[in-house]
Parts: sequence; C-alpha cells; structure tokens
Amino acid sequence: MSRTDAPAFWYGGAPIPLWARVLEPAYRTLRAAHRAVYASRLRRPWRAPVPVIVVGNITAGGSGKTPLVLALVDLLRAQGRHPGVVSRGYGRSGRAACRVGAASSAAAVGDEPLLIHQCTGVPVAVAPRRAEAVRLLLDAGVDVIVADDGLQHAALARDLEIAVVDGVRRFGNGRLLPAGPLRDTPARLRRVDFVVCNNGTPAAGEFSMRLQPLPLEPVAPAAAGTAPPVPPAEVHAVAGLGDPQRFFATLRAQGYRVQAHPFPDHHAYRAADFAFDDGRLPLLMTGKDAVKCRALARAHWWVQPVRAELAAELRDALLVRLRKPDLAPR
Repeated sequence: MSRTDAPAFWYGGAPIPLWARVLEPAYRTLRAAHRAVYASRLRRPWRAPVPVIVVGNITAGGSGKTPLVLALVDLLRAQGRHPGVVSRGYGRSGRAACRVGAASSAAAVGDEPLLIHQCTGVPVAVAPRRAEAVRLLLDAGVDVIVADDGLQHAALARDLEIAVVDGVRRFGNGRLLPAGPLRDTPARLRRVDFVVCNNGTPAAGEFSMRLQPLPLEPVAPAAAGTAPPVPPAEVHAVAGLGDPQRFFATLRAQGYRVQAHPFPDHHAYRAADFAFDDGRLPLLMTGKDAVKCRALARAHWWVQPVRAELAAELRDALLVRLRKPDLAPR
C-alpha cells in the first residue's frame, strides 16, 4: 500500500486498530446528533429561491462525483437551463465565501471547483456554508444550483439528491469513520433520488456511469502543437485523488506502460514532487492535478481528461425528473 492509499483495514481486510474502533461510536453519535437537529426542526435548512441538486456520496475519498457534476451541468444546459455550481472548496487556504474566476488559483478556491469552472464556464462559488455560496450566484442569472459533495450538508435544502458509489471498492468493510470509509450508512442511499454506480457492476436499483478517457491535452498551453504520447508508450503518471489507482488503471487499460506516482487527495504540488522527472518520459496527470500544476508544467506534461458516460436509462430518468415542477425555474 502506498502512503496515499486508504487504510488497509478500510478495503483490504486488515484488522481494524483499537483506536479506530474506539472512535467509530463517537463519529456515529455526532452524525446522529447532526441529523436530529434538523429532523426535530430545532434548526431549519435554508431553501434557495432556485432548485438545488446535490451530488454526493457516503464514503470518504473520491467516487466520481466531479465528472458527474460536469455531465449534469451539460445536461441542464442542453435543456436551456442556466446552472451554477457550489462547493465547499476542500483544501483551499481560506474560508470566506467567494466566486471562482478566470484568475482564481486552486489554493484560493480548491482544485475541484476550479476544474469545474474551467471545464464548463458556468458560475461557481465556494464556501463552508453552501447557502453563502448559493447567494453569491443568485445575481449571476442561474436558475438551478448543483452542489458538489453536499449529501451530508443538511443546512442547505435540496430538491434532488444523487449519490455516487465506487463500483469497484463499494463500501469497503462497511464501517463508519474512522474504522471504515463510510460517512453515512448504506441506508442513507434509500433516501436519495438516484444512486449512480461509477464503473463496476451496479447493484439493484443503481444506474451505471463509466469514465471514458478523452484525447490528451498539454498541461502548459504553450506546449500546444507538441505530439502527445500514444500507447504502448512508457509514461510517468501522477494522481492526487481519493483513489489514485483508478487513474493508473485507466491509463493501463489504454495500453500505456505506467510508472505510477500517487499523491494524497487535493495535494498541493511543488517542484520537488517531480524530482523523478528527468524529461525522458512523457508525464500524464488528471485534470484535477493539472489545475494546480500549470506554473510548473513542462512541454512533455499532459492532461488525461475523462468524460462521465451515463447509461441511457440514467440519462432518460434524469431528463424526466428535471421536467418535474419542483425543478422548474422559479
């Protein structure tokens, strides 16, 4: 296991350490208390004047939420809607609510919000309290909000919930944090509108989604025109994700011979992180990593973009749901 992998006891069958077993009930109690505050109406979620769609998951680490957000934004725009995206902006340096713009840095707004803005051009805002982010977008002409990773954020009322499940790792050992990878129990999935299985085989009631690789793009715009590597080229591969191995497997499935360099999720890259790169091999990375590496990039560095390919049944079901009155512009 690399230093960036999830603990071996989450997914690998290793014994759960005593400290993790002791802390699991505390996490369960905190989650239950959080839910009870809103269920008892001691605190009421804030309802936006436009429909809110939440995309989230019940596990710690990546499951494919951001590619689904991008696909959902495209679907909404194809229906003539004007979506905006809100996010916590995990890993950023500040906590104040702010809009994501062309001059924003990943350090200031978070890597995933910056990637979403660059890929779609739609208004994006970040804040620990999602309601504050939504308010920043209301003057931008949005008529629907997509919340990236907001399933556990009960303070924001929502009109539609979509949960993404990693189809390969699923729920690991089935334990709550920190004894396992779960932020909520699988029972939470019974209360969402759609459960989307990213890769793997969908369980009953789940819809399928697969991440399809797109043509390579240069990390540094100045490198445009340089020929990208093609399989079976040997490449360095960099991934700072919740599950870096998924990215490496995507490259190997295309035929690349991969020298893998995993980093922690949301890693803030420095030049020293690329000491292995002597220029002899192309270097491939994810879009989430590339938004943090533009200033460091060399001509042989490439982004491997991916697109979420939604099953026809999921796409049709989403289109039907988006036409319901509660998701219509208000």
